[in-house]
Amino acid sequence: MDTNDIRTTSPKILVLGATGGTGRLIVAQAVARGYEVTALVRSLEKGRDLTGARLVIDDARDEAALRNALRGQDAVVSALGTPASPFREVTLLSTATRKLVSAMKAEQVHRLVVITGIGAGDSRGHGGVLFDRLIFPLLLRHVYADKDRQEAIIRQSGLDWTIVRPTVLNDRPARGTVRALTDLSGVHGGTVSRADVAAFILDHLSTGTWLRMAPLVTW
Repeated sequence: MDTNDIRTTSPKILVLGATGGTGRLIVAQAVARGYEVTALVRSLEKGRDLTGARLVIDDARDEAALRNALRGQDAVVSALGTPASPFREVTLLSTATRKLVSAMKAEQVHRLVVITGIGAGDSRGHGGVLFDRLIFPLLLRHVYADKDRQEAIIRQSGLDWTIVRPTVLNDRPARGTVRALTDLSGVHGGTVSRADVAAFILDHLSTGTWLRMAPLVTW
C-alpha cells in the first residue's frame, strides 16, 4: 500500500455505522482533524447531528448506494453494528461487508478499516470468564458468528485492510493511549473507551502499521 495515497490536505473518508456510539466519535474526530467525511446513514433523522459530515441516506447493504458514496473517497471506516439476538441468525455485517468489498473494488478505493470486537476470530476465548462463559454463548453467539463471516470476507478481499477488535467498549473520556495487541497470550478481557478506539483508527488510517492485521485494542 502506498500510504501517501490518503495523506492529502483533506483526506476523504466514508464512514459506515456513523450513528452508533463509536461511529459518531469517528465522524466527530475526523471532522476535527480536517477530513472530508461522508456518512452513509439509514435516515436523515439519525444522522442529523453528525455535524460537518456529508450525509448519504441509504442502506449499507445496497451496492449501488455504496458505489455512489465511495466515489472520490480515499478510505472507508466501518463501525457497523447490530443488536444482539440470541434467537435468530444475524447476517447484516457479512452481507454489508460483502457488498462493500465489491463496491470498493469497482470504485478503486483500497483502504478499509473495520471494527469487529474481542471474541471474533482468533480472539475468541480471551474475553474473560463472564464474557466467554455467559454473555457470549447466551447473547452474542449469532452476532459473533456473523462477525467471523465478516472478518473472513475482509481477509479474502485483497484490499488494504485492518480489522480492529476493541475489548468491551465504554463511554468514558479518552485516556489518549491504548495497547494494540496481536499476541493475546495472557489477555482475559479488558475495556477501552470508544473515544480512544476512534482516535486509534484515525491515527493509523494512513499508515501501514497494522496493514492486513487484526489488533486487539484495549487500555
